[in-house]
Amino acid sequence: MSKPSSDTKNVTSEVTDVLTSLDQPCSLIVWNDDVNTFDWVIETLIEVCGHSEEQAEQCAYLVHFKGKCDVKQGEYEKLKVMCDKITDRGIGATVEIMA
Repeated sequence: MSKPSSDTKNVTSEVTDVLTSLDQPCSLIVWNDDVNTFDWVIETLIEVCGHSEEQAEQCAYLVHFKGKCDVKQGEYEKLKVMCDKITDRGIGATVEIMA
C-alpha cells in the first residue's frame, strides 16, 4: 500500500438528515418533571390540547406515575404546534412517530 503524498488532503463530510414522515400517525408525549404542578399541567392540557378537566387530570396522573403520557394523537404538523405551546409553558413535551 502506498503512502499518501503530503499534498493530499482527506476531507470528511457528515450529513445528518432528520426524516419526518407526515403520513405516519404521531403522538404528543408530555414528560414528568419535579418542577411543574399538577394544576399547571392540567390547565395547560385543557387550554392547549382541548382536553376536558377530567381527561387532563387523568393525563397528569399518568405523567406523574408513569413518567410520561401520550396526551394526543394525530398529524405531525398539528401536534408540533401544540408541543411548542406546551414547552413554551415550561413543560417537557415531544412529538413522536407511532410505531
